[in-house]
Amino acid sequence: MFADIKPHLTELRRRLAISVSVIIVFAFVAFGFNQAIIGFAKAPLMGVVSGDPFIGGIGIFFTALKISIFTGFLFALPVVFFQIWGFIAPGLYENEKKYVIPFVAVSTFMFLLGAAFAYWLVIPLGFEFLWMFAGNLVNFLQTLDEYIGIFTKILFGFGVAFELPVILFFLGVLGLITDKSLRDFFGYAVLIIFIFAAILTPPDVITQLLMAIPLILLYGLSIVIVRMVNPYQADDDDDDDIDLDNVPTKV
Repeated sequence: MFADIKPHLTELRRRLAISVSVIIVFAFVAFGFNQAIIGFAKAPLMGVVSGDPFIGGIGIFFTALKISIFTGFLFALPVVFFQIWGFIAPGLYENEKKYVIPFVAVSTFMFLLGAAFAYWLVIPLGFEFLWMFAGNLVNFLQTLDEYIGIFTKILFGFGVAFELPVILFFLGVLGLITDKSLRDFFGYAVLIIFIFAAILTPPDVITQLLMAIPLILLYGLSIVIVRMVNPYQADDDDDDDIDLDNVPTKV
């Protein structure tokens, strides 16, 4: 059994090594522009507070390293998604392997769209809400490093969340789900979405809703997409049950 798994682990390790190497290369380049990148990361907060609320300058090494790695990851997204596809492609049929370019392109776009949504809407509104309640009581952002940690976590979370239609589309193409199964699972999906939002966002209701509501809408969009690629079709047993129910009884 281990002999069957070992080639897959070797392939997974190779794909991970390629992805990490590309991320490191882009992170190394981004590190040379870390001050500009940190300034870009701080921009959504500048409209909420007056002045710079952070203790310490933007030259802190580990803060610069953290934001550089995250920037490198964003630039390496096409390579990362291509490696993901390369790992799962051997298990697909030939007609399914043709989706490699759409998968890489749409996955990259949706991740960046989620990150952009978080940057221009969620972070300003979320921190404005926090500042109204905590700004005059405690300094909830004591260091720049703490803010960058929250910033990257939110952007990453929204990027992953916006991959939902892509994931469900390919599950539909593979025949693993139908629009009916998604509709039947809707209540559970809403609960999972709110748990996911609570984990990946700061502890405030506004930010959690700003993640949960788009995710629920994306789930609804996914139902429409899956209906197009793999619509639910009642089997013969279902048809027989319906016919038997409608048979008139004799007097």
